Amino acid sequence: MINVNFIGGARKSFQTDSLEITQNIETISELITYLISQKPENTPDFDGKNLLIAVNGVDSSALAGIDTKLNSNDVVNIIPIIHGGSKTNVSFDVNNHKIGLFEINKSNSNKDYLISLRKKFPKLYLQAISSKFILDKEHAKKIISISINKKLKNQLLSEKLETDLLLRFASTTQINDAIKNVGLSKSQNFILIAIGSKSYQKKLSEIINDDLDVIFKKNNQNFLKNYFQISSKTLNSIESKTPLTDLLVEKASILI
Repeated sequence: MINVNFIGGARKSFQTDSLEITQNIETISELITYLISQKPENTPDFDGKNLLIAVNGVDSSALAGIDTKLNSNDVVNIIPIIHGGSKTNVSFDVNNHKIGLFEINKSNSNKDYLISLRKKFPKLYLQAISSKFILDKEHAKKIISISINKKLKNQLLSEKLETDLLLRFASTTQINDAIKNVGLSKSQNFILIAIGSKSYQKKLSEIINDDLDVIFKKNNQNFLKNYFQISSKTLNSIESKTPLTDLLVEKASILI
C-alpha cells in the first residue's frame, strides 16, 4: 500500500487530502498515470507534468525523478507547481483604496461561494467578474478606477459599488444583462475583485488560496473584440499602444 498526500490545488482535483493505494504501482511515473485515471469528473485539472513530489520526505528530483521506485508503506506528497503566470493576487491602489484581484477556479463559480465570502469579510467590497471579460491588469485597474471615482462623487450607476463594477465591465446599464453575461458562470473562471484594507485582503487570500488559478492566463482579446463588436479597422485607427483597453474603458466611462 502507498499513502498519497495531496497538497494545495491537488486537493481540489481529487476532493480529498489523501489516498491509500493498494494497486501494484512500482514507480512515480506509474503513480501519476494511475492518479490521472482516478481523478473525479468536474474537478480542477490535474497536470501530471508540473508537480513537486516527495517520497518519504525526500524530493523525487534528488532520487530518480519519475523513475523513482516506490515500495509498500511509502508516503508520497504531491504539490502542483504553477507555471506561466502568478497564482497570487494582483494588487494596486486607486485613490487610497487597496485593490486585490484573484482568479478563482470555475469549480467555485457559484453564488453561494461569493455570498459566503461577503459574510466572512463584510468590510471588503467583493465582486465576481467572468475572467473572459477582463483583458489584463491595466484594463481592470482603469475600470475599477472609474467606479471608485464615481463612488467618491456619489455618481454610481446603482446604490452599490459592487453593482457599478459589474455594469461597467459589461458596458451596460441593464443589471440583468450584466449578471447573465459578465457574472458567475459554471463554465468559466472568475476574477474576484476585493476592495478594502490590506490586512483583510491578506486574510481573504489565505482562505481562498486552494481555490486560486493562474491569473490572466488566457488572452481574451479576440473574445472581447467580438463581444463588443470592435473591428480591427477601428482599433487600427486609434493612436495608442493599448487601443482595445482604451475603447473598453471609454465604453465603461460614458455609462449614465
